Amino acid sequence: MTDTLDKAVWKTLGSVTFPGLSRDIVSFGFVDRVTVEGAEASVHLVISTHKTKEAQELREEVRRVVEAIPGIDRARVELQLTMPTSAAQQATARNPSLIPHVQHVVAVASGKGGVGKSTVAANLAISLAQLGYRVGLLDADIYGPSVPTMFGISDRPRVDAQQRVQPFEKFGIKLMSLGFVVDADTPVIWRGPMVMKALEQLLGDVEWGELDYLICDFPPGTGDAQLTMSQRVPMAGAVIVSTPQDVALLDARKGLAMFRKVNVPVLGIVENMSTFVCPHCGEETAIFKQGGGERTATELRTAFLGRIPLDAEIVLGGDSGEPIVVAKPDGSHAAAFRQVAESVVQAVAAQEAQRQPLTIV
Repeated sequence: MTDTLDKAVWKTLGSVTFPGLSRDIVSFGFVDRVTVEGAEASVHLVISTHKTKEAQELREEVRRVVEAIPGIDRARVELQLTMPTSAAQQATARNPSLIPHVQHVVAVASGKGGVGKSTVAANLAISLAQLGYRVGLLDADIYGPSVPTMFGISDRPRVDAQQRVQPFEKFGIKLMSLGFVVDADTPVIWRGPMVMKALEQLLGDVEWGELDYLICDFPPGTGDAQLTMSQRVPMAGAVIVSTPQDVALLDARKGLAMFRKVNVPVLGIVENMSTFVCPHCGEETAIFKQGGGERTATELRTAFLGRIPLDAEIVLGGDSGEPIVVAKPDGSHAAAFRQVAESVVQAVAAQEAQRQPLTIV
């Protein structure tokens, strides 16, 4: 009987979501353990978040739904809550933070070009904002900035009286890119020190303000930009974008290994251009194979964050300055990006929980 009730509690918790998110607390890993003794159930929740009010609401919701299970008379819910460490708190006196009011810096990277890294970065940033977070997007792709095109911005950024650059704001996020200050037809031919200086200015001279997440869209490969950022900014983790075919996954492995070597946690892999669904007949075709991203994530012991389909609407949205999660927020593509965003939130929280002791609330 106890085993049956234990399964019933887990099944019920699988229908509970954290306020503002769409995935359940079991798949998110918020449920640490469940024990049932007689007619009393104990649920232990472990959550890393700034949203203390929502966490307390979740505890009460868990207690309510568990006590509604036939055979359970009383539910005790323990909540272990820890405040995530910000980039500023991780910085040292020797290496002060360039962005003291940014909580989490997340890199979006790829081992090779052409896998849709910037598309993922843009839609991820907006999806996080739609979930209620304060978000910025830094186009750190020095050699091929794409944020101006993807967000339809051709103006120059404004500089205030304190010589602080004001980021653009669109679709609920703050934006900065070298493409805002360099002509689109001007090639950027820079060596390492110039790349380092440019990135430091895009970080330290921009008035980012209070942000929960700063998403950094890196250039492809494992070059100066990635190394500079890992040395100058405490990073919450990196998201590796790849397509399913073997050659792209081979390069993705190299990118993943690079971040691990410089002590940046890899949050997981996103498989972009996963399958193509014909808009006329509905037939699904794996043009670049399928499942390679998930297999690679398993082999390299990292999370698989989700699949994004290959669809002309995603491309058109980026080219028109209106990313797909804005153009069609209720569509299947937006849902796919939202799942990736929720997975990133949970992966960052898991990394934070490993770095510090939990506080019982």
